[in-house]
Amino acid sequence: MKFTGAHVSASGGVANAPARAAEIGATAFALFTKNQRQWRAAALTPDVIDAFKAACRQHGFGPGQILPHDSFLINLGHPEPEALEKSRAAFIDELERCAQLGLTLLNFHPGSHLQQISEDACLSRIAESVNIALDKTEGVTAVIENTAGQGSNLGFRFEHLAAIIDQVEDKSRVGVCIDTCHAFAAGYDLRTEADCEKTFAEFDRIVGFEYLRGMHLNDAKSAFASRVDRHHSLGEGNIGFTPFRWIMQQPQFDNIPLILETINPDIWKEEIAWLNAQQTGDALTR
Repeated sequence: MKFTGAHVSASGGVANAPARAAEIGATAFALFTKNQRQWRAAALTPDVIDAFKAACRQHGFGPGQILPHDSFLINLGHPEPEALEKSRAAFIDELERCAQLGLTLLNFHPGSHLQQISEDACLSRIAESVNIALDKTEGVTAVIENTAGQGSNLGFRFEHLAAIIDQVEDKSRVGVCIDTCHAFAAGYDLRTEADCEKTFAEFDRIVGFEYLRGMHLNDAKSAFASRVDRHHSLGEGNIGFTPFRWIMQQPQFDNIPLILETINPDIWKEEIAWLNAQQTGDALTR
């Protein structure tokens, strides 16, 4: 079964997110459990936690259908000790918030070396950060998102993801989320079915489908292999409709959140309906 949805707003409180997802016909959703552009947030109260869990039950969302995203400020590979500690503390807080809400996944961008340390040293630092955070928390899997490789961000090669996983001690609590826009911008082609088969065979060989915990389904304004992160609506960018139809027809992508982060929330409902129709090969025109 395919779980499709979008990254919905949690404005007014996290308990509002499930209803917003249901309104667009989603069977999965992503959210920030706090303001993603601030380091600190008020603790979740029992009332907020209960309201979120009740809304999830009401709208039929289990924890395997929800992919929270951590703050964009966090850099688990930061070269400077003080900034690294700040990021690690914030990441632990994010994991704890997810656990309080009954969630089992937390999506994060791996980190950046900021031109100050080597890629390998940064990847090891990211893995060490994950190990520390997992040791201090329970029940939530750290889900590494591939990146476009903009600036000094790591995670744009499947080998980067594999290197982090290899150094994480508890393999049962680490996974990956593949963003199609980021993959394309990083040089993994997806424009034809043959491209998709080649790219995901490479992913399976280097990382392994057993670690796939979610997908971000985004077309790309950015050019192929440009290392530029610019999302677009499905079929309107440089990737086209083909990989999204292909993904919806492959069993490897069953039972994980397939999340839109496309640029026009007004058509998310339409995009979700189109994705769902592809499962039977009914290629609806938009």
